[in-house]
Amino acid sequence: MKLSTVFLLCFTALFNLSAQPVNIMLVTGGHSYDTLQFFNMFDSLEGIAYRHYAQPGANMAIAAGEAEKFDVLVFYDMWPDIPEQSRDAYLELTHQGKPFLFLHHSLTSYQKWPEFEKLIGGKYVERGEGVPVQERSTFRHDVWIDVQVPDPGHQVTKGIEPFRIFDEVYGNYRVSPDVKPLLMTNHPESTPVIGWENRYNKSTVIYLQPGHDKHAYESKEYRQLILQAIRYLAGK
Repeated sequence: MKLSTVFLLCFTALFNLSAQPVNIMLVTGGHSYDTLQFFNMFDSLEGIAYRHYAQPGANMAIAAGEAEKFDVLVFYDMWPDIPEQSRDAYLELTHQGKPFLFLHHSLTSYQKWPEFEKLIGGKYVERGEGVPVQERSTFRHDVWIDVQVPDPGHQVTKGIEPFRIFDEVYGNYRVSPDVKPLLMTNHPESTPVIGWENRYNKSTVIYLQPGHDKHAYESKEYRQLILQAIRYLAGK
């Protein structure tokens, strides 16, 4: 076989591989959201294919091994409880190196599962019996947030200049000292770090705090962040 033919075959194989869409498992449930605009956003992401799972069926599917079919798991849920079988499945996925993208209110999920905080890299602490007032997290809807990008060379934030977004801020939530900050803000009612990269077992995990409603979904910077985060996690 001629060298030129071998080169052409290799190039074609690489092109076909790179042209394959990134398949994501998209999980929602437990919190209302602007459904139409949310799915319009994911429909607009070039090179991304998704299948939607709503809780609690999503965790049942993960426990059944469904997540192994996908390149990246994307969570926009806010779910209170997770059965032991699903916990084990999440942890097994991290041992396999499955990448995770968590968005906005997913930081509030599984308040009584301590390992989830280690996985995602932080925790929004809800009000509850025995939770001191000073440890409770806060929120504020419908505010303008000035977003800074501390590492513009990172693949998630590459090409994104500092921007403003009309969204919801969270305050006084916990952030692991081991995470790599990707987004920051100086909003007085927000925790300064509002986006990060975390490593848990063999998995790479990205968390982006913005994303409350249609105002965020329609932001070109937010869409770019989502797209680049998915592609980064998928190794693209």
